[in-house]
Amino acid sequence: MSNTKETGLFETGSTSSENEKQSISDNEIAESLDQQNILTQYSEEDVMSMGRNYAIKHGLDPDLFAKGAAIARNPIGYNRMEFLSQEEKEILYQEEHQKWKLPKKLYYLIIMASMGACVQGMDESVINGANLTYPAGLGIGSDSERDSWLQGLVNSAPYICCGLISCWMTDAWNARLGRKWTIFWTCFISAITCFWQGFCNTWYHLFIARFMLGFGIGPKSATIPVYAAECVPHKIRGALVMMWQMWTAFGIMLGYVFSLAFHKVPDHGIGGGGLAWRLMLGSAMLPAIVVCLQVWSCPESPRWLMGKERHAEAYESLKVLRNHPVQAARDTFYQNVLLMEENSYTSMGFFGKLKEMVVVRRNRNGAMGAGIVMFMQQFCGINVIAYYSSSIFVESGFTETSALLASWGFGMINWLFALPAVFTIDLAGRRTLLLITFPLMSMMLLLAGFSFWIPEENEKARVGVVSLGIYLFAAIYSSGEGPVPFTYSAECAPLYIRDVVMSFATATCWFFNSVLALTWPSLKNAFKVQGAFGFYAAWNIVGFFLVLMFLPETKGLTLEELDDVFDVPTWQHASYQLKKMWINIQRNIIRKDVEPMPPLYKHHRMALTNAQWEEKHEVELVENV
Repeated sequence: MSNTKETGLFETGSTSSENEKQSISDNEIAESLDQQNILTQYSEEDVMSMGRNYAIKHGLDPDLFAKGAAIARNPIGYNRMEFLSQEEKEILYQEEHQKWKLPKKLYYLIIMASMGACVQGMDESVINGANLTYPAGLGIGSDSERDSWLQGLVNSAPYICCGLISCWMTDAWNARLGRKWTIFWTCFISAITCFWQGFCNTWYHLFIARFMLGFGIGPKSATIPVYAAECVPHKIRGALVMMWQMWTAFGIMLGYVFSLAFHKVPDHGIGGGGLAWRLMLGSAMLPAIVVCLQVWSCPESPRWLMGKERHAEAYESLKVLRNHPVQAARDTFYQNVLLMEENSYTSMGFFGKLKEMVVVRRNRNGAMGAGIVMFMQQFCGINVIAYYSSSIFVESGFTETSALLASWGFGMINWLFALPAVFTIDLAGRRTLLLITFPLMSMMLLLAGFSFWIPEENEKARVGVVSLGIYLFAAIYSSGEGPVPFTYSAECAPLYIRDVVMSFATATCWFFNSVLALTWPSLKNAFKVQGAFGFYAAWNIVGFFLVLMFLPETKGLTLEELDDVFDVPTWQHASYQLKKMWINIQRNIIRKDVEPMPPLYKHHRMALTNAQWEEKHEVELVENV
């Protein structure tokens, strides 16, 4: 890590003075509030001088950036800064106490980016309805082992492409095109390939078209969460970045709607299984077209622009994403300081970044956490239901139309129950949501799977319990393992390797997605639905312990302030969490009087100091503002 005092940014043109000694209490306050804030080692006067130098260097407003630098140094001490206007103090107070009052442009950006997730969701679920007719139409509809594998191969084609090729192109695409234009071109590819799927007449032609669809899914899924994470304020980053998963769930639900709409479309003389499944697969192009039309008016990621040394453009981008220019100046200046601190301006090739991801402990731990949550997003079993729920419901006793309606219900629940996570992901935290939901998902999969043993003469009971298990599983998934993986992966790495880590994370997600789609028909034939669901129920228990031991919490910290969290050695983190679990069991279940363990991270150890200071000055802040 570089020494920030030696960089040109910190040539303040002043030396320590009596003024600095007089403000020592202010320094102590700032340091107690945020030990991760590297600006607290300087006086307010020196930091403001840094802000002016930075602004002059990049053709920006020196006075505005002097204010922004002072606020960055002491974020909640703005009320004592006499150089701030009353309007600026009110804006900063509003930011602290009304965190959802954000510019319309920021919400527009999040909605646009999330519509890209809708594209992915529809791509995943329209194949569900198509599975009822296209296999027989293309000659792979029997129960033979060959046809089961071929159906799985066709269904998994986009995700094979993502896992092996397209996700690894993300770094190159983003470096050349930027975040928003990567989103544009990947959605364009998705629209073209969805249209193409409707004209396939052999299983291998459909495989090729769906494989090419992977070039639209992979880089898009790696870019959109990062784009959102780099644009939103850190206090609500989790809630806004998880819009990716929420709108993926909406796209899944929308895919079921189109499957229902086109299910009974007549063949009209078209061979290869008729017209219905072609319209289903082609309908996924609609949200992709919407994104292509919207993305033009969105700003580029400010952090990406700063990584390209385009600081004035980064400030202009932040100015439309924040409520006031002083907030944009603060964030621009502080992001630059932190990016310099973590060496994110260093020019490095793809393989150099890949090496850094592996050999640097902070980066390796972040990538491992992202890999765990992405792997478990697939092996929790959710996409088995997303791809094959119609077939599963038919096997449990539904008619085809009823199975499609039941699948639509699954999609609706998957979408609606993402809403609670919007309000809990930044309060309870990513890790807590996972630890609560993994055991519950395991129970619901066992409930759904074991219900297939209910005798056929009790068909209504079997259908009801199977549906209950699947619906409860979807609701629990959407509140935990659904929103966390892409949010976590987008925030766990420093900027200079963020695209590579996100490529690794999404490649992990899509590779194991392809494994699920490829193996489910054969797994179900070999072990029946009961055994197949039991297999994924066991993986949910494995996921609980992987999260417990290896997944640090990321809530509430800026992207660049996570170094302390991810630099803890893996063995130390795992040992601490296992001991803490045992102590919690003794305290809360056995009711034994055991001393709690001290916090593991520095920012947790400072929490009491922070709370005491904030309580002391709360009345003063409210009255003066």
